[in-house]
Amino acid sequence: MESDIEMPCPICSATGELKMISHVDEIPYFGEHTQVTILCGSCGWRQTDFIPAEGRKPGACSILLDGEDVLSARIVRSSSCTVRIPELDLEVKPGTGSSGYVSNVEGVLNRFIEVVDMVARDLAADDLHEDLQRCMQVKSALQELKEGSSRNVTLELLDPRGHSQILHADAVNRELSESELAELPLGPDPPVLDGH
Repeated sequence: MESDIEMPCPICSATGELKMISHVDEIPYFGEHTQVTILCGSCGWRQTDFIPAEGRKPGACSILLDGEDVLSARIVRSSSCTVRIPELDLEVKPGTGSSGYVSNVEGVLNRFIEVVDMVARDLAADDLHEDLQRCMQVKSALQELKEGSSRNVTLELLDPRGHSQILHADAVNRELSESELAELPLGPDPPVLDGH
């Protein structure tokens, strides 16, 4: 379903250019979700999120990356989710432009590799060799994980809105502690729609 949103774009302030596209889909083993995408026809800005049909509690989901079979585990990450690989000291927190996505473990590792590559380019340009060496070690570890190497590394999704999940028999779900809830960012605010 597509509808116009009668408010200015939060990025370029163009009026009459925002559209909302919503799509309800059944994600196997996750249940019914609504994918909501808001996009601006003027500047191209877009934001996507996934909202489960049934209410969810704030929660965390994790999986041990202990072999090739977990690489295909499905990941649903909402715009409010923090993604961590604690053993490699990697963390991606949601920002104001954060979007949700559906991927698999390998796809999440690829996203981390892209960011490590970007940071490495900046470090090389600034001639920071020690930090660049650490970056290359992290990239090497991520590449090994993509190849199915068992390194006792954990992928964690921490979602204060409870919309993110890992689909795999070995995934572990738990509630977030009060201290985790206090520290975790919520990501972008959902748009306020006035029904026009």
